[in-house]
Amino acid sequence: MTELRDDATYDRLRSLLAGDLLAPESPGYNDARTIFNAMIDRRPGLIVQCAGRADVALAVAFARERGLELAVRGGGHSVSGQALTDGGLVIDLRRMSEVSVDPAARTATVGGGATMADLDRACRSHGLATTGGRVSTTGVGGFVLGGGTGWLDRLFGLACDNLVDAEVVTAGGEIVRAAEDSHPDLFWALHGGGGNFGVVTSMTLRLHPLEESTLGFLLWPPARGPEIVRIFRDVIQAGPDTLGGGAIYLTGPEGEDFVPADLVGRLALAVVLVHAGSERSLRELAAPLFDAAPAGAMVAELPYDELQAALDDPPGYRNYWSAEHLESLPDEAVDAFCSQAEAMIVPSASQHVLFSMGGAIARGPRDYPIPWRHAGWVVHPFGLWTDPADDDRGIAWAHEVCAAVRPWSTGAVYLNFIGDEGHSRVVSGFGAEGYARLAAVKARYDPTNLFRRNHNVAPA
Repeated sequence: MTELRDDATYDRLRSLLAGDLLAPESPGYNDARTIFNAMIDRRPGLIVQCAGRADVALAVAFARERGLELAVRGGGHSVSGQALTDGGLVIDLRRMSEVSVDPAARTATVGGGATMADLDRACRSHGLATTGGRVSTTGVGGFVLGGGTGWLDRLFGLACDNLVDAEVVTAGGEIVRAAEDSHPDLFWALHGGGGNFGVVTSMTLRLHPLEESTLGFLLWPPARGPEIVRIFRDVIQAGPDTLGGGAIYLTGPEGEDFVPADLVGRLALAVVLVHAGSERSLRELAAPLFDAAPAGAMVAELPYDELQAALDDPPGYRNYWSAEHLESLPDEAVDAFCSQAEAMIVPSASQHVLFSMGGAIARGPRDYPIPWRHAGWVVHPFGLWTDPADDDRGIAWAHEVCAAVRPWSTGAVYLNFIGDEGHSRVVSGFGAEGYARLAAVKARYDPTNLFRRNHNVAPA
């Protein structure tokens, strides 16, 4: 990789940057290339720790002129490690994490490297919130650009439905504002099209009043799974948009008083309920679940930023995820979902998840390349383990989960929930018409496919 640093263009880049330029021998290089998925071990030739949009434009120009593979890092949560490249250049946005809230306009302007925790904390004092990921360390940028589904999406819509505008550094180094009245084709593409079109250095998101939020975490032994998942399904379908959640097979957590000893370290079924309202109203809405005699339960009214961080996934695990979006959830689909729980690696941090959708998600704009928004449910095998010897087993389990529920699948998929599963799955993430339209936008803003470390759309 020394050839990246043997001419005047490298020295000029270093001299012009306000941020830092890391090479493999630089202090902090290994920390800077560490991402959420411990299965990924890539060694970039250079990492540009950008201090602002000018640094981003310089880094894009350097990569383009030197013919380097370019990766963009926000939160670093992509399961396939798209935030890194071997031998190329990484644009690291994490120093650009500022969040500015305008309570009168009910908007937040978010730096390209901000995490959900940064956004949620900034909104807390104003009594405002928007759809966020279910993990507080997720980067806001990649989350929104991929569509963005979270605990309160049934109420607030997908994260991208709340996108007001975005500042983008294009492959040509131009800094543009994408909005309904400025580069509208690019603005459309940023609603689900991912990082295919440039580096988003900041975005403005619409916020919503949120006076109360309540988290419920109920546990049962796995043998009761089919019964409890049916009750959960019926509660969600009968409930208001303020209520969302998931049925999740997991390893019973340690160190929690509400978890029975016989479930600690063993397979258990949890129902997670998130409600934009009080504990009392949550208990009323989900009364059939509470009446089903959970073996353990925790219910608490929490500030939204604390609720969002309550179930954070730990870093340092080997990861493999996938997903299937379901048109409906009949009893047979429930049985198929539950039947795959026993094959999950236990004990581990893995989760076998059924998330609710519907509500404002399904009512959102139909024009965007998000064909999965109309699904009622999503099954999400979320594998996290520590031993490399378990890799084949964990990956096979995720594939088997998807195969088991595929008879009820819509065929569309939320690409933020999956890794590299081939071109046909990418098209399924956008829809055939959406992909074709995205390819035309790609040809305008990135005709050489500089931004290809993503669920890639080839230029038309």
